[in-house]
Amino acid sequence: HVQLVESGGGSVQAGGSLRLSCVASGYTYSTMCMSWFRQAPGKEREGVARIFSPGENIYYADSVRGRFTISRGDTKNTIYLQMNSLKPEDTAMYYCAADDYCRSSARQFKYWGQGTQVTVS
Repeated sequence: HVQLVESGGGSVQAGGSLRLSCVASGYTYSTMCMSWFRQAPGKEREGVARIFSPGENIYYADSVRGRFTISRGDTKNTIYLQMNSLKPEDTAMYYCAADDYCRSSARQFKYWGQGTQVTVS
């Protein structure tokens, strides 16, 4: 039974920083795509960043490239999202998702966390 738990959300002023964490437990696949998505009220869920192992291939959405950094912790099943230069438009619920391969859309990812709120004012 795979579980994803996010943490690190909060409220910050524009220009500030936050670091989100996601820990996956019960994951036994040999390949792993872990991804951050976000969803603002009234908007569709959008991909923010993803990291695929093995190989540590990384992808960023244009809207966050240069400001956000996705990284893996000491264990394969932990990822972080360092968010710098935050803007009000980054305000959303941020979700961690995982699957054995990176999927082309959010609805195709098999495992999801409960989300953590990020508010930028």
